[in-house]
Amino acid sequence: MAQAAAVAKPPAPPRRRRASATPRRLPYLLIAPAALLMLGFIAYPVLSVFYYSLQNYNPTKPWRNGFAGLGNFTQAFAHDPQFWDTLTFSAKWVVAEVGLQLLFGLALALIVNQSFAGRALGRALVFSPWAVSGVLTSAIWVLLYNSQTGITRYLADAGIGSYGTSWLSDTSTVFPAAVVADLWRGVPFFAILILADLQSVSKDLYEAAEVDGAGRLKQFWHITLPHLKDAIVLATLLRAVWEFNNVDLLYTLTGGGPAGETTTLPLYIANTSVDAHNFGYASALTTVAFVILLFCSIVYLRLSKFGGEAK
Repeated sequence: MAQAAAVAKPPAPPRRRRASATPRRLPYLLIAPAALLMLGFIAYPVLSVFYYSLQNYNPTKPWRNGFAGLGNFTQAFAHDPQFWDTLTFSAKWVVAEVGLQLLFGLALALIVNQSFAGRALGRALVFSPWAVSGVLTSAIWVLLYNSQTGITRYLADAGIGSYGTSWLSDTSTVFPAAVVADLWRGVPFFAILILADLQSVSKDLYEAAEVDGAGRLKQFWHITLPHLKDAIVLATLLRAVWEFNNVDLLYTLTGGGPAGETTTLPLYIANTSVDAHNFGYASALTTVAFVILLFCSIVYLRLSKFGGEAK
């Protein structure tokens, strides 16, 4: 009887196998080594700067090394007039460069967006300076500004100015000369981004505006600019950060001179760390620059309503 009951008992339902989580985690496992490596290369230097900003650290004077607390920051804000001078010049440099690069970049993008013979060659010539490194750009413009073989020599031959004039050694001309040199390389960046966004503007909008009697200026103001809003905001923000951190061009072009007239805050930080070996104070200045850039970026994105609909 017991055997018959055992035979008559229905078989138990098969257990459902749990779906393995490995396939879902596999992409993250594959990129984990590269992500950890990148995090290490980024996080370690950043944390080191924050750490050394609170230290007196000078390898040439090890007896003075030790914890400084907020002493380096107090030195910068209260006892270092050069910090304020370089910060003021950095702001002046960023405003001048970003404003002019946006203006000329927008104009170039609108020009090369039109249909004309040789447009491909024209675009290549417009965008080519962006492929040149900062050091090479400054080397080119150092030769152009050379008092013996550069622009001033040919202007003197034409009766404009005098021989032996050096725009990079004169405090009244060094700033516009440096601005022009960086414009040559920075304008294509704006032109590339703005042109890429111009390609996505529907031609139907312009045709409808023409039917309604809108001229070129109104079309630009009410169609083109609103469409380019996010591209302009992003480009100006990125370029402002890059120009604030500009070291290679100004260092090679002017060395921060004459008389410190073209010394930006990052260039002052580089001189403080590399030349003076005062890495603790340079780290504090770097932290201040980081906070300034972070604060200005957040405020700028909030005020510009980046990502929102343009009115």
